[in-house]
Amino acid sequence: MAVGTVLVVIGEDGTSPDDEQPRAEEAPQNQTAASDADVSSGVAPGHDPSRQRARATPLVRRLAQELDVDLETLAGSGPQGRVTEEDVRAAAASAGLAPGHAPEGHREPLRGVRRLIAEHMARAHAEVPPVTWVEECDFGAVDLKRLVPLTLRAVAEALKEVPELNARLEGDEIVYLDRYDLGVAVQTEQGLVVPVVRDCDSRSVDELARDVARLAEAARAGKLKPEELRGSTFTVTSAGKLGGLLTTPIVNHPEVGILSIGRIAKRPVVREGRIVAHPTGTVAVTFDHRVVDGARAAEFGLAVIARIERGVEPGSP
Repeated sequence: MAVGTVLVVIGEDGTSPDDEQPRAEEAPQNQTAASDADVSSGVAPGHDPSRQRARATPLVRRLAQELDVDLETLAGSGPQGRVTEEDVRAAAASAGLAPGHAPEGHREPLRGVRRLIAEHMARAHAEVPPVTWVEECDFGAVDLKRLVPLTLRAVAEALKEVPELNARLEGDEIVYLDRYDLGVAVQTEQGLVVPVVRDCDSRSVDELARDVARLAEAARAGKLKPEELRGSTFTVTSAGKLGGLLTTPIVNHPEVGILSIGRIAKRPVVREGRIVAHPTGTVAVTFDHRVVDGARAAEFGLAVIARIERGVEPGSP
C-alpha cells in the first residue's frame, strides 16, 4: 500500500465534525421534548449525562457511602483530580458542623483510670455469665461505722464454707484459692478502684478496720501502690447512703463472685409477733454461673448474713 493512501473517512461526505454538534440556537426549541424524554426514561430532570464521574477507588466510594458524602460534589486532591479518603473525611467533618448536624454536648476522651475501668468492666460483662442472688439482712447488731471490716471478716469465713466463690476460672481449670485477700470497692474522683485487704480470715475486725481506712485514704489521694490493687480473690462493695435498695454488681474478673450491701435504713419488720423498726438492708451476691451453682451462692449469702446479724465484738479474731 502506497504511503498517503486514505484508509477510512469518518462522517459523511461534505460534513465536518462541527456539523455534528447541535447549534446553540436549537436548544430552546428542543427543551420541552428533552424534559419529556427525561421523565419517560426515568432520568431525573436536570440530570447531565455528560457530567464526568468522580475519580475514586472502590474503597473511597464505600467510605463516602458510609459517611453519606456525595463524591460528585467533591474536588479531588489526588493525582488527576482523584478523590482521596482524606477528601471524603474532610467533607464529612464539614457536614457534621453544618446547622442541624452539630455534635451534641461536651466531649472528653476516654483515658486514664476511666479507660481502664471501662475496658475491665466490658471484658468482665462479656466473659462472665452473671447471676445475682439477693436477700434481706437485719443490721441492728452492727456498728455501721465498722460495717465494711465486719463484712470482710464475715465474707472470709463464709468463703471457707463455699470455696467455689474463692476461686477463678483459668482455661479449662477451676483454681480454688487458699488465701482470703478481699477487694474493697472505693469511689474516688478518678473513678472506682479496688484496693486489696490481705488475710481477712486471720485478722481481727479492728485490724481490718485500720487497713480499710488506710487503703481508702490512699485511694482517694491517688497514692495506692500497684501491689495494693492486685491479687484479690473476692470483692465487697457498699455505696453507703448512696446505695439503692439493691444493686447487681459486675463480677471483678477474673474473680467469680462479688458481694454488695444496699442502703441500710429503719424499716418495719416482725420480731416476736410485733412490728418494730429495725435497720435493714439487702445483701446481694453476683456470681459466675460457669463456676458457681445458684444453691451454693445462696448458702454463701445466708452464711454472711447470719454472721452480720449476730454481730462481732471489736477486736474479736
